[in-house]
Amino acid sequence: MSSANLPVLTIDGSQFDDLEGFAREFSKLLCHYTWRGNLDAFNDILRGGFGTPVGGFVLRWLNSARSRHVLGWEATAAWYEQQVLPHCHPSNRQRVLDELALAKRGEGETLFDRFIEIIQAHGPGGEESDDRVVLELW
Repeated sequence: MSSANLPVLTIDGSQFDDLEGFAREFSKLLCHYTWRGNLDAFNDILRGGFGTPVGGFVLRWLNSARSRHVLGWEATAAWYEQQVLPHCHPSNRQRVLDELALAKRGEGETLFDRFIEIIQAHGPGGEESDDRVVLELW
């Protein structure tokens, strides 16, 4: 998939320190839509129709190494404790507690990892590659 003719949306990892800040910065890229940090909604946004360009785009993530740190295990543990655990279905509670324990030990998938996975699913070789989202980590 050629990204040469796709519009470029740029997010700068030096402009946020947590998930809330990432949501605020990412929302600036959207036309007439505010994303509030829900991962399912993030996935939907990448499908289109929520302020992203029709026909795909390049998501250029500047200072991505910094983002990997600020959306790392500490942020992931806080996300599980504050956003996921209080609202999860009782049948998912143990899985969420297990994921929380991993994050607190500095193990397992981080929020940053999850965002990368979601974005890549919408790009070359992904399950939803027709969305034509190309990720560039800088």
